[in-house]
Amino acid sequence: MSNFYEQDPNLQEILESMMSEEFYKWADQELKEFGKLCAGPVDERAVQTDREGAPRLIRYDRMGEEVSEVWLNEGYKQTIADVYKTGIVGYIHKSIPTLGHKGGYLYSFAQGYLLSHAEPGFYCPVTLTMATAYLIDHYADKELKDRYLPHVLATGDRELYEGATFLTERQGGSDVGANQVKAVKEGDHYILHGEKYFASNAGACGVAMVLARQDGAPDGTRGLSLFLVPWEENRSNKRLRIRRLKDKLGVRAVPSAEVEFEGTTAYLVGEADRGFYYMMEALNLSRVCNAAASLGIMRRAFLEARDYANARKAFGKRLNEYPMVRETLTSLAVKQETETNALFSVIELFDKVMAVDSKASQQEKILLRLFIAIMKKETAEQAIAFSHQAIELHGGNGYIEDFVTPRLLRDAQVLTVWEGTANILGLEVLRLIHNYQADKLFLDEMNRRLENLAGDPSSYCRQLLQSKLEELAVFIGDIKQLDKHLQTYYSKRIAEKMAVIFESVIALEKAEDGQERKQAIAEIYVEKAFGPEKVESDPLPNRYFELIVGARNPVTA
Repeated sequence: MSNFYEQDPNLQEILESMMSEEFYKWADQELKEFGKLCAGPVDERAVQTDREGAPRLIRYDRMGEEVSEVWLNEGYKQTIADVYKTGIVGYIHKSIPTLGHKGGYLYSFAQGYLLSHAEPGFYCPVTLTMATAYLIDHYADKELKDRYLPHVLATGDRELYEGATFLTERQGGSDVGANQVKAVKEGDHYILHGEKYFASNAGACGVAMVLARQDGAPDGTRGLSLFLVPWEENRSNKRLRIRRLKDKLGVRAVPSAEVEFEGTTAYLVGEADRGFYYMMEALNLSRVCNAAASLGIMRRAFLEARDYANARKAFGKRLNEYPMVRETLTSLAVKQETETNALFSVIELFDKVMAVDSKASQQEKILLRLFIAIMKKETAEQAIAFSHQAIELHGGNGYIEDFVTPRLLRDAQVLTVWEGTANILGLEVLRLIHNYQADKLFLDEMNRRLENLAGDPSSYCRQLLQSKLEELAVFIGDIKQLDKHLQTYYSKRIAEKMAVIFESVIALEKAEDGQERKQAIAEIYVEKAFGPEKVESDPLPNRYFELIVGARNPVTA
């Protein structure tokens, strides 16, 4: 594979439809270079980092002094330089020199999606830096913003400060309200004491955004404040230390650590009683990044499986001549493209809601939170499923580290955990339903979009989808009658049903342009999602294999 962007016409169509003509012309050229970078040097360095060059903790220098430094290999550091100078973080908040305006999240998430084909582990620090930039830009005072934000947004014009967000503590995990790190005011700053138990990008970051509790603050999330911690000045003055790096199953590129604060200098960001809510906004940003990373893994898994099936012979035929292989490849292509279209429609709304001067309505804000929760859950689970399918189509070779497939599976597994497990996301959906009637908003939105479709309202796909919306309304209504504790039992199932309906609507909308391929994708998606299982002489995935997998996705030498 020579260029992940050029091999993805679906992404190109998405961006062309969502960007201005001038912006797309610029972005198209930049992403061609970025897609080549990711498929070449970044991918090669990712293998070396995963197998031999994972971050290492240097606790002491040669004189026995504690230093808590993290060693990063030279290839990884080159990837840092190469990726950040493209504006993957910077151009969200500052103007692109040749265009005179910001790039926004749409362009950045497209980059993150391509980057994750090669190195989802490195996209984690990028994500944390995006979250750090958001928090500083939206909530820090002018002095903090002037001092730190230009470095977090660096594109080669100054020293880069990567970011980090530290929430997790040993006693709490997902229960952030149980956090115990203490903050004591001292002059114009605060002093932190305590530990964070899973602190990603520790030792590589320039600044960390940390939740801590001031003296006298109430228990729970309401008592948490947000602080900016300058990393290097605290480390060099021995005011923080890294106890150890986590030995992780995958995403080995990112250093994840246990960090101890021992009189650490920190600066309050925003209002003292709003820290948790600020961090939850940043968490929603990170969840979209997580979904983009999942889609990147899905796409890479599909590409690897497709190319292997095109080249490999078994029992006298190429693998892609067998009906069961064709069914798998077609289904992967249909799911990945539809899910990509769905996420980027969410990203378009995300850009509107997350703007500093946002004019988004309350309904749009609630729908965004709902869409992010269901898409983060669905994409993360699909990344694992796609990696599994790619391994299976490779046979024994798929389990060997000479191929990328084992790393895809190892890296995919964390995406179901990072930024909220399926259980946490299910609870978020339930909370939105109870507090904001998100179920009604979702049903109304899906019905509205179905009604706006051209063509025959009585078509099989539209009628089937309409019936599923009615079933979902009844399903949620029945759940609301249960004891609230028991309602959590069904929370993930609600999220699953919403995700598949949302993606089905997206597939039908994309088919509106009349392209035979998109119509075939919509037909297959809805049929596989909701249609009854039946024996056919010419199953849809086999009938449309050449149209969906072959002609549109030629193997690139």
